[in-house]
Amino acid sequence: MLRRLYDWVMRLSASPHAGWALFVVAFAESSFFPVPPDVMLAPMVIARPANTWRYAAICAGGSIIGGVAGYAIGYGLAPVGHWLLAITGHAGGEAPLRAQFAKWGVWVILLQGLLPVPYKLVTITTGLAHFTLWKFILASCATRSTRFFGVAALVKRFGPGMLPLIERRLALISAVVVAAVVVAVVAVKLLH
Repeated sequence: MLRRLYDWVMRLSASPHAGWALFVVAFAESSFFPVPPDVMLAPMVIARPANTWRYAAICAGGSIIGGVAGYAIGYGLAPVGHWLLAITGHAGGEAPLRAQFAKWGVWVILLQGLLPVPYKLVTITTGLAHFTLWKFILASCATRSTRFFGVAALVKRFGPGMLPLIERRLALISAVVVAAVVVAVVAVKLLH
């Protein structure tokens, strides 16, 4: 089933309505859909490099708005949130995230939003934990924009040959990006 979904998303990336489809997939992935929008973003950037930043913005915007929907599911519809986590293979996955929220707060959202973990796990759990909405939105804006603009930049720069590397090394690439963000935040705090 997952392979069929992946193939369907890849076909959408070549359609005339690819921008809208990218927004919908990014939105859905943040709240319930199992296929990450990266698989659609990358071929779209390769096909139309002139639209790279537009596609990255569409993907980030869809993901952020979908993240707010995921948050709302967790916050106001806890049984639905637990059910969605269960059917997407993450039953009980919110317990470790809740503990991380209690200890690290917004840093959990910043880190998890960059890593290749299902963002719906973060969004729904953030709602279930009744995390502060505005902090969640700001962290989502930062982390999802960084992730999708980063993926788009890498694909634009290195082209089709970069896709296998991104798929194999996404965790490492994400860790480097997270380290850069942390260094930047610490530097800004030290300068003020």
